[in-house]
Amino acid sequence: MSTVPRILTIMGSGETAPTMVSTHRKLVATLPAPVDAVIVDTPFGFQENAPELASRAIDYFKVSVNIDAKVAGLVRLHDTHIAADPVSVERGLRLVDSATYLFAGPGSPTYALRQWAGSRFADVLRSKVQNGGIVTFASAAALTLGKYTVPVYEIYKVGEDVRLLDGLNVLGDIGVNAVVIPHYDNAEGGNHDTRYCYLGDTRLTLLESMLDEDTCVLGVDEHTAVVIDLDADTCTVTGNGTVTVRHKGSSRIFETGDVFSLDVLRNPTAQHSSGKTSTKAAVAGDDQKSTTNNTATSLGDVATTCTERFNEALDARDPIAAVRAALELEQAIHEWSADSLQSEDADHARASLRAMISSLGDLAVGGARDPREVVAPFVEALLSLRATVRAEKRFDLSDTIRDAFTDIGVEVRDTPSGVEWQLRD
Repeated sequence: MSTVPRILTIMGSGETAPTMVSTHRKLVATLPAPVDAVIVDTPFGFQENAPELASRAIDYFKVSVNIDAKVAGLVRLHDTHIAADPVSVERGLRLVDSATYLFAGPGSPTYALRQWAGSRFADVLRSKVQNGGIVTFASAAALTLGKYTVPVYEIYKVGEDVRLLDGLNVLGDIGVNAVVIPHYDNAEGGNHDTRYCYLGDTRLTLLESMLDEDTCVLGVDEHTAVVIDLDADTCTVTGNGTVTVRHKGSSRIFETGDVFSLDVLRNPTAQHSSGKTSTKAAVAGDDQKSTTNNTATSLGDVATTCTERFNEALDARDPIAAVRAALELEQAIHEWSADSLQSEDADHARASLRAMISSLGDLAVGGARDPREVVAPFVEALLSLRATVRAEKRFDLSDTIRDAFTDIGVEVRDTPSGVEWQLRD
């Protein structure tokens, strides 16, 4: 048996977010040092900001996972319009071949498949899974691992009919006939169904009708991973959500922390003792989602929570707690900076932090103490003097004190139970 473990990890999303740091670290810890980590940049190679995405991934692994990673440089293996550099391609394939930790994530699954087609990338990948190495594919890259690949962007964004492409079928090499669906619990649509990687239930049901009898859907929630250990023949769920094995509308759901046999994936129609079996999960997704992990799943969530804590601290006139909330948000902005799916969260978080800084400035000018608490000794002294002069019928002095209260914004009322005062807004 190889001294390097044989592990295939599939992440639903969050592959470069704080939520997946623990999973990356645990995987890396099983490898002999030094870890030879390589980032496959093909899935996002068509994007104009591909170098930036690669750089952010390098920083993520260095800072959060404590390993140095190299970029394969396989943004283009061939193209009808732009010739690929054969030297760069061979160098990238050599890096992939030698890697002990191989990572690929966001982008377009159809672009990746088109670039990998006709190259030896798929063979190198299969060899690594079979003979030793850790392969971690997430988001778009995860879609390519199965027997078939769903062109999700073409269907969701362009409006193409539901269809299937041939996938790399790395899972088929370990006896698993499946279509991988990351972002399984996606809820970005709000008032329309974007579960199942933006397909929604209607299109997922149609897609399922196109599958072979022995092919299942392997759904991985966002910020969730299934770690397939080929040496132990086990699957372990990590992260915030659940992993779903769905076949012909019936789903078996595994929560974070669950460990189940790889045979569950190899034979999804057989009876197994592990997992929750449900037909409702295919329609009601969120009802089956694990509630055992409350880690924030986006920078937007963190910004909202920190803003609430900050405002509560201001209401309580607790400047230390307010500063703590602001510093927590600043740290989160840094930690989530490598996440490839922030949408508008980063702008929202920075705007929230700027608002906090502005509020702290106001607090510095006006003071954190309750204004009533500050002026109370002086008001009480004047009220005592007022009572004395009124008892002596020195109404001229009483009027002077009354005018002084008006000037400083203090409203005084004589009631049957005594004198009451308050500060005017």
